[in-house]
Amino acid sequence: MEVARMFIGTQELIWIAVIVLILFGASKIPEVARSLGRSVAEFKKAQREAELELKELEKDMKSSKEEKRAKLEKIAKDLGINPEGKSDEELLEEINKALPKVEKTKP
Repeated sequence: MEVARMFIGTQELIWIAVIVLILFGASKIPEVARSLGRSVAEFKKAQREAELELKELEKDMKSSKEEKRAKLEKIAKDLGINPEGKSDEELLEEINKALPKVEKTKP
């Protein structure tokens, strides 16, 4: 399908306007336009709110990753492990190796 065929041209807009005029009458057109305007405004408001929530979620995820990293580094330093240049997974592996193994007791 060509890109030019996807857009509504002037002739199509005129036909749509004539059909709307016939269906609703001249007195109802301002009311329909107001309703359409309110709908568009409500849609934009919802879109802005969704974008704001997404940004907040991304911010929370980033801060939780930073908190996790800070905790890992603190534990590593407490165990005498240098955390520089190591990924979270590498740090966890070294921390697990450095921790004393706790024997499981049977109840």
